[in-house]
Amino acid sequence: MGKLIRNFLDIFYPLFARLLDRQTYYYAACGGSNLVSSWFLFYLFFQFLFEKRIFNISLAANTYVVSAYTLSSILCFLIAFTLGFLLNKYVVFTDSKLMGRVQLFRYGVSALFSWLGNYLLLKICIEGLSFYPSIANVISSAAMVVVAYFLQRKYSFRKELNE
Repeated sequence: MGKLIRNFLDIFYPLFARLLDRQTYYYAACGGSNLVSSWFLFYLFFQFLFEKRIFNISLAANTYVVSAYTLSSILCFLIAFTLGFLLNKYVVFTDSKLMGRVQLFRYGVSALFSWLGNYLLLKICIEGLSFYPSIANVISSAAMVVVAYFLQRKYSFRKELNE
């Protein structure tokens, strides 16, 4: 499947060859599609699944107040994490010599770091700047794209074991 996706992306690579090396192009295409799909899913989850509500969630003896945008963000993270790891492993960073479980662990660490940064920016945009949650999600996740790229390239999927 990874080879099929790369072959499809290679059709359009000549349009971007002067701007990006092939790996960065693959990352931009795969990451961009994952990002845009997560924006769309966030909107659907926030609007229709969680209906813009506030939820009281009881765990053990405690009750937690959780917003629809927080639940939407968590659900989108889980979906984007899975899709993102598979795309990065089998399409983008195919030359990595690290074992799959090491890549998954490192990807998990970098994705969690990126999600936390995204969530903090989301919260600031919504609660501090009064942005609409779907717009705030686009802004905050777009801001974290560059951080995520360097974390994944230099940490999660680096080429050499001792690099």
